[in-house]
Amino acid sequence: MATNPATYSPSQSLERRQQQQRRKIFLQADWTRTDGRSFHQCRPAFLRTGAANAASGSAYAEFGGTKVIVSVFGPRESKKAMMYSDTGRLNCNVSYTTFSTPTRGQGSDHKEYSSMLHKALEGAIILETFPKTTVDVFALVLESGGSDLPVIISCASLALADAGIMMYDLVSSVSVSCFGNNLVIDPTAEEEACQDGSLMISCMPARYEVTQLTLTGEWSTAKINEAMELCLDACLKLADIMRSCLKEIAS
Repeated sequence: MATNPATYSPSQSLERRQQQQRRKIFLQADWTRTDGRSFHQCRPAFLRTGAANAASGSAYAEFGGTKVIVSVFGPRESKKAMMYSDTGRLNCNVSYTTFSTPTRGQGSDHKEYSSMLHKALEGAIILETFPKTTVDVFALVLESGGSDLPVIISCASLALADAGIMMYDLVSSVSVSCFGNNLVIDPTAEEEACQDGSLMISCMPARYEVTQLTLTGEWSTAKINEAMELCLDACLKLADIMRSCLKEIAS
């Protein structure tokens, strides 16, 4: 005997429910970050140059659970046929290892990050010092723990300096996540998954020039100004750490 078909609705996945629960916590005024930091405290930064022997210059960066290695090759003659130019070319490539995220086997090139890395660095490099040649920057994310792109940009800048590429200044980068009325600097991957919006600044601290600013989500003008001040202050302090790393190698 035939019965009427029963209707049903698929239940939410455990991961989705957990994310919603975390979001409710993040919107509270007095929640505590999982790593014990205050809202305006960045993760400890470990930086080292000379991470890849075969490259012209290289650097390794570890910010909490985010681990990145960047190799720089060149300047070398451009492989592409091109007319003579008074300025050099900068190529950037960002990729993830297959073990960089909790979901295995998803490592791949990240075209959006590659483009953003290029934009963040291009304004800081004195391209006129290597005409008709190319500098290649290869960034590899070994572990994705949040704020990946700012770490990549800062590490790539350090690798360029290690390669002896002429630059106006080092480029340091920091991001901020917005949760309701709360601003959280240098967010982890867990925090980024629940954020209402994000703001990232890349700048040349000694010249006080911004090379890139990206903004996602809905922000009030007051919150944008507050987030920018947080990022710029953190960029200044990060640049000091980057310079100390270069001085240690030089001495």
